[in-house]
Amino acid sequence: MPRQFAARFASFVTSLACIGAFAISSPTHAQQAAHASTASPPEVDEISAPERVLTLDLTRDANDIWDRIRRGFGMPDLDSERVGDQQAFYLNRPGFLKQVFSRGGRYLYYIVDELERRGMPTELALLPMVESSYNPLAYSRAHASGLWQFIPSTGKQYNLTQDNWVDERRDVIASTNAALDYLQYIYEMHGDWHLVLASYNWGEGSVQRALKRNAEEGLPLEYSHLRMPDETRNYVPKLQAIKNIVAEPELFHFELPYVANEMHFVSVDAPIGVDLATAATLSGMPLDEFLALNPGFNRPVTTMPGQAFIVPTDRARQLREGLDELKRSGKGWRLHTVEQGERLEQIAARHDLNVAELRKINGLSGSSVSAGHTLLVPSGIDPDGALQVSSMLPFAAAATRQQGLKIGGSGGGLKASATVRTAAGSKKAAAPAKPGTRKATSKTASKAAPKKASKPAAKKTPQASKANAAPPPAKPAASKAAPKQAGKPAAKAKPPARKQ
Repeated sequence: MPRQFAARFASFVTSLACIGAFAISSPTHAQQAAHASTASPPEVDEISAPERVLTLDLTRDANDIWDRIRRGFGMPDLDSERVGDQQAFYLNRPGFLKQVFSRGGRYLYYIVDELERRGMPTELALLPMVESSYNPLAYSRAHASGLWQFIPSTGKQYNLTQDNWVDERRDVIASTNAALDYLQYIYEMHGDWHLVLASYNWGEGSVQRALKRNAEEGLPLEYSHLRMPDETRNYVPKLQAIKNIVAEPELFHFELPYVANEMHFVSVDAPIGVDLATAATLSGMPLDEFLALNPGFNRPVTTMPGQAFIVPTDRARQLREGLDELKRSGKGWRLHTVEQGERLEQIAARHDLNVAELRKINGLSGSSVSAGHTLLVPSGIDPDGALQVSSMLPFAAAATRQQGLKIGGSGGGLKASATVRTAAGSKKAAAPAKPGTRKATSKTASKAAPKKASKPAAKKTPQASKANAAPPPAKPAASKAAPKQAGKPAAKAKPPARKQ
């Protein structure tokens, strides 16, 4: 029995040895897997990575203004070689791109808020970058002005005041309301946002004629199939390129400047006779920053009732208190009526100015003014600030079509002298200014769109001569279209007041 057990045990050991030898000579499945992992990887082009799709968590508040803009994208995307060219043009100039986005941060909250309230696509908040690089002082050879580049005729059609004192085409709130009214009007005409944008640049009449021509020739009635000038052909691709960058900046290795999703500015009632430099000082703001929010003035002094200063929300109380104190001091600016035979030298000396300073403050190009016109003069206040502002208002002189201002023009502003001299030398009481026939230039007033029967003038926006405009795009890499979402119809409504 012990011998049999020993024999069986020896046989068992021998079997184990054979199994071990077989295991050593034949790799297991795990060893094969390990061996396979050390093999050379497949070619990169054999790997098809899934396309990245932008997702938005609408259950949380927007992180910043860019996040809020993305949530409201509502235009169909355009994917073309021109979009790629424009996209690469911007991305090849990251410094310029970041500077313009930062400058636009002052205005974006108000624009986006208005777009959402009207039910319009938030891509339109990026349109002023195409138009003016978010520079409210941008001015073109076609005399288009402001963030939204209104030409004079279209500005008048949309009730934007343009006179010796103000140009509301440059006013941030007034021009934004007018531009959105105009865009809504065109959308109701075409029902297609690409055609709306083409009309905004080329004129709705031109687009309608191009559509009619395509219809007669049996061609598609879409933006991409219309014959149009190169400027208009590149217009929508420019906006699409900016939209793509804002949609997925990390995809392009670009960091958008942080812009908080909160109201940036409010309006404060501006008393008559306050110069902009004094208002900036009372606000505790650098003058250039103050003018960036208040670019609509053609003169360095407030002259009409209903005007307002736009300041950051955290500066409003400080400015309001400072203006109250200034009013109690009695210092400020007033209007002086030029009498028959009175010379500029006499007026300047009477107010501690030289002739050059008097002319600069009033935007005068000649060496004399005729009787009956009015001039801004200081009353117990240092004129240096107003002189500085005058040098920073490049379009004030262009807006002046006469030497000074006639009394009794449009609305009652600064009070002029109580009497004027007649040609015979006798005095008579000056006629009171007529009640204002135009609307007060309140920064928060809504701009009503014209009736459909009266079409606004075609708007043209040449690329040349715009402030901070970049050079023509160079040809580079292909584009990546932003995620597509359904378009939104526009719903008209009056803009809310922004006063605080």
